[in-house]
Amino acid sequence: MSKASAVIFSADDKICLELISTLSKNTFLDQILIVSRGNKLKNNADLLITSEHLFSGATFTEISNAVNAPFLFLIICDREIILTDYSLNSMISFAESNNAGLVYSDFYESSGGTEEVHYLIDYQHGSIRDDFQFGNLILISTKELRKVSENLFSFRQKLNYSGLYDLRLSISRNASIKKLHDPTYKSCKIRNDLDNRLFEYVDPKNRSIQKEYEKVATHHLEEIGALIKADSIRSIEFERNFKTEATVVIPVKNRAGTIQDAIKSALKQKAEFSFNVLVVDNHSDDGTTEIIKRNVASDKRVVHIIPKKRDLEIGGCWNEALSHRFCGKYAIQLDSDDLYSGDTALQKIVDKFYEEKCAMVIGSYRLTDFHLNEIPPGIVDHKEWTSENGPNNALRINGLGAPRAFYTPIAKEIKFPNVSYGEDYAMGLAISRQYRIGRIYEPVYLCRRWEGNTDASLSQQQENENNFYKDSLRTDEIKVRQQINKNHA
Repeated sequence: MSKASAVIFSADDKICLELISTLSKNTFLDQILIVSRGNKLKNNADLLITSEHLFSGATFTEISNAVNAPFLFLIICDREIILTDYSLNSMISFAESNNAGLVYSDFYESSGGTEEVHYLIDYQHGSIRDDFQFGNLILISTKELRKVSENLFSFRQKLNYSGLYDLRLSISRNASIKKLHDPTYKSCKIRNDLDNRLFEYVDPKNRSIQKEYEKVATHHLEEIGALIKADSIRSIEFERNFKTEATVVIPVKNRAGTIQDAIKSALKQKAEFSFNVLVVDNHSDDGTTEIIKRNVASDKRVVHIIPKKRDLEIGGCWNEALSHRFCGKYAIQLDSDDLYSGDTALQKIVDKFYEEKCAMVIGSYRLTDFHLNEIPPGIVDHKEWTSENGPNNALRINGLGAPRAFYTPIAKEIKFPNVSYGEDYAMGLAISRQYRIGRIYEPVYLCRRWEGNTDASLSQQQENENNFYKDSLRTDEIKVRQQINKNHA
């Protein structure tokens, strides 16, 4: 068994001391290093690295210069962690047999006296989002760490927050990243903060951090030949042969409690152009269908579509709307449990199409509860999108914002995948590689979170499935962009 070094990133000195006590008994650990914001632990390790920013680029350079062993364990010590000889041995053995540059594993998670396996997802070529979950124990090949440290790019030593992100992207370019499908350690569960994690990447307090992560992701895409250059993005010359300028598209299934509000929100829009509302009723059986029929009877702008197919997800419903004879030049999203924030949303969106000659427009939204009371984080505006680098940064983040609107001929040509999660993200990625996307940074939409909608309470399994699917979209998108760049070389 090869020797290994251990680096503990200490977010809690007390927990860190307990971990050191366990690790010091391990016979094949060559050395123990600590990265901490203070110097209280300087007598408890072979080397203490003090830094205000635990995961800075400079920290990893210092680690690279200090380690002796062929492998290095990175241990994120922000909660109680129980490691055994088996934990470390199994990961080293797995790394050696797979010639891996980085290894992580599932783990046991304990909470309130119960223990269950916390499953992580496999790493893909497109797993470049900065919130990919590796758990608290990561094994890295020292050889690969040194390759990264020796190839110093001008920005690397200036990274305060994204050194680990840069490290794992760099390793992925030279070696494989593998997950061990076997729980190898135990970790105490931190409170369920899924809602906070869903939106922390758009928190205004994190904007400077996000810009740093963007720089790292952009460099990675350039290194793998998948970078989209701003001067390659095309503007749109809009067709004129549409009877209707804009169409509000509402896919719905069993939303009797919200569909009336959604339709009313669409119909009260004030615009200088003609618009209609296509409600794609995916075989509802809770009274939704009857509510839609009443709206059709009272307002000729409402079109009720019941697809012939019964295997459609949200993406398939969108395709039904786009191909319908009453679909207008611009197809504009309204989810069946959401609302527009005012009566000028459609006008602002259509104006943006003409202003920027874009194939897609993405607005901003205010997050509310069912009764329209604002809830954290409030306004979600995705200001990480820029016209210069938006198409590239879109691969790093987990969503593009709402409401989404499409130039119908382009969206109809690309088509949505027939899924009910990530269908809009897939369309946005495909459009962004070729066409301009316009952004509205003021809230024009109210996104209601309540116990009945799809994001209300995700299980760990569902969250994993969602993340794996979006990573697969990024994987496919990266391959397409690489081929585009090869063809233009």
